[in-house]
Amino acid sequence: MLYTKAAVIVNPASANGATYKRWPEVAAAFENEGQDYVHSFTEGPGHATVLARKYLHEGYNLVVSVGGDGTANEVVNGFFENGAPLQTDAVYGYISTGTGGDLGRTIGAPKDISEAVHRIINHTPRKVDAGKITYLNHDNENETRFFINVAGFGLDGETVDRVNRTSKFFGGFLSFLWGTVVTLILYRNKSMAINVDGKLICDEPVTTIVIGNGCYFGGGMKALPNAVMDDGLFDIIILHNLSKLNLLVSLPKVYSGSHLDHPRITSLRGRVLEVESPDYALLNLDGEQPGRAPARVEILPGAINLTG
Repeated sequence: MLYTKAAVIVNPASANGATYKRWPEVAAAFENEGQDYVHSFTEGPGHATVLARKYLHEGYNLVVSVGGDGTANEVVNGFFENGAPLQTDAVYGYISTGTGGDLGRTIGAPKDISEAVHRIINHTPRKVDAGKITYLNHDNENETRFFINVAGFGLDGETVDRVNRTSKFFGGFLSFLWGTVVTLILYRNKSMAINVDGKLICDEPVTTIVIGNGCYFGGGMKALPNAVMDDGLFDIIILHNLSKLNLLVSLPKVYSGSHLDHPRITSLRGRVLEVESPDYALLNLDGEQPGRAPARVEILPGAINLTG
């Protein structure tokens, strides 16, 4: 189905600038589908959110992100204003050209650009859940954002911070694997009190907690293999005070999604989570690192119309 008003938001810096070089390929794919569109290049952090919100205010009914998971997160945030969806009928489309590609793995988005655009234009959109999170940002102020794939605190937050501060020349898998191993060597487990749906689950040193609407994070780790994006629930795993050796040994299982039977891993589902920590527990939000605990996370069922 062709859309009456379509907008494409491109992060030219994504994947060390490779996304900018691929833009002619993306543009040609939309033209081959016969889809009229306008496009904008982002100019810095947060700009994709501003652009998406602008397009939605102007009545665009399809907004597509071209870049990585961080770009996707920014565009998804543009679908919300004052804590609520900006347009209930607008559709979000995702084209992965970035480093991690974890949202693409969850939804099965094609890596081939022409195929990805074809799916965006021709597939019937489906309503998927979104996450809403309030946390402490780097200015020590409460901030609220939304996410479509994964949030987490602890080891994954520090890994994302390290990966985003270095070159991603070697691509998603190797960049995140390197970041995970280096962070693991330097990391100290954080004390966290974690409540799920009003019940205290743990109050102890924790290696990491991952809160998922989708299955993948960290450049291909299948951390939440049973997550479903439209069931109105988060999938949650808590890694309880694992040693560095245990983590290294378990890492291949996390990539394959076969780690849930580990005796030091709690797996559960829930709608609302609260995380408190006296330590500096960094946040991973769809591959970005905007702040830290304390935080409150809640599911917003069917908040995003997703295609692709």
